[in-house]
Amino acid sequence: MKNQLLTGPYYFGMKDLDVFKKYFIQENQGKPLFLIRFENIAGTELTDFLDLLRTEFYSCLDLEDISFGFHYIEKQDILLMGISPLFEWDIERFPNIENSVGKFQQQCLQNKTVSFHFGVSRTQSNFISDSEEIYNELFKSSEKNLNDNLVRWSWTYYNKANTYISGSVHEAMIQPTVIFNPKDKTYSVKGGEVFLGGGAYIGYKDLINDIPSDQDLNRIELLILEKLIIACESAPGLLKFNISPQSLIDTFSHIDRVDRLQRLIQNKDLLPENIRFELVEKPYDDSHFPLKDVCHAFYSHGMSFAADDFGVKSQSHQIVLDLGIMIKEFKLDPISFKFKIEEDQIKFLDNLAFIDYCKRLADNREAVITAEAVEDYDTLRFLMEHQIYQFQANILFGKMTVSDYKRDFDLLHSIHEDVVKEVLTDKILSEKQKKVGNLFRVASEAGLI
Repeated sequence: MKNQLLTGPYYFGMKDLDVFKKYFIQENQGKPLFLIRFENIAGTELTDFLDLLRTEFYSCLDLEDISFGFHYIEKQDILLMGISPLFEWDIERFPNIENSVGKFQQQCLQNKTVSFHFGVSRTQSNFISDSEEIYNELFKSSEKNLNDNLVRWSWTYYNKANTYISGSVHEAMIQPTVIFNPKDKTYSVKGGEVFLGGGAYIGYKDLINDIPSDQDLNRIELLILEKLIIACESAPGLLKFNISPQSLIDTFSHIDRVDRLQRLIQNKDLLPENIRFELVEKPYDDSHFPLKDVCHAFYSHGMSFAADDFGVKSQSHQIVLDLGIMIKEFKLDPISFKFKIEEDQIKFLDNLAFIDYCKRLADNREAVITAEAVEDYDTLRFLMEHQIYQFQANILFGKMTVSDYKRDFDLLHSIHEDVVKEVLTDKILSEKQKKVGNLFRVASEAGLI
């Protein structure tokens, strides 16, 4: 019976772990994966228990779009059951696997069919991690979940964040970067910063609030980065993605991961030279693997970096000095230009000096300066008088879906400064712009372009 079990046509990978990884992980790239760990199975033969899983448990799931895989670890008497969609699960009908296994366990106990302990883990079969890494993540998480279940004597709770992260729904928002051309006095959109949101979550902070405390945030950040890149498939212009220096070091210190990310970028019809990582202002430890070496691996593929939240009190100065010419953009923190000269002349002079310092840093690296969160037309004019011509600000554009950005990209160019001035200084149009968050649309609907 055991030989029949291990070689049966429906249980690929039962005996061979590499086969299980191939069919369950490798061939499901980009899809959500669930690993159910069954231990202490008592009251029935393993073959009968497998039949129950493929019939009674399948009924509990109430889904037809399911691919199964099994692996039996004989020495430890552990049965692993892998579940993934054949195609794609809709976010509204995403299966509550944990709840289904819990119900199945109760039914088995009530019917005195079989008893067992279980643990469920989930992740995405992502493109950057290899099959071994993903399997180890699932295996460890399923063991922890099993132990947690034994303590609580109940199955794990349904978590919205885990559902989103492990799901195959890809959505993203983008805030366009607007560039002023002083020669022809026009504004145009050349790209933008990509954010999580637009569907299941409004933004990153909302997602993080839902992440269970025992989750690896670096891995979550990696999965979010992948989801955003996939959501940007075929998007034009320079695309910018936030990432913390520590996550960059911990995730990409192995160069093969950088190579896999580059292949993912190209497979999504994106150019590596149009990808820029904004290094957020967070402390990091690169004593074991230098940040500079990690960034150079990306830079050699054509990708570049930006110093985010760069301001008078910024902690990003060391990153700028370490990365040298790999920094191609300075995201100027509003603290560096939000002031009124009549209220604080010292601060005014200090900020002028800092802006001049930024310009020298940028010139040395052939980099650009982007002013963030400009709130009024006077500040916009002030910055342009000091040769800062690139902006990421709600007075020009709020966040829009990536799909709208792709659709309208060719229309978002060559709007004259007189039109921008009229929209931002006219009381009615400026109020409309605050609500709409798309200067080009407001100007168009007003008949100005």
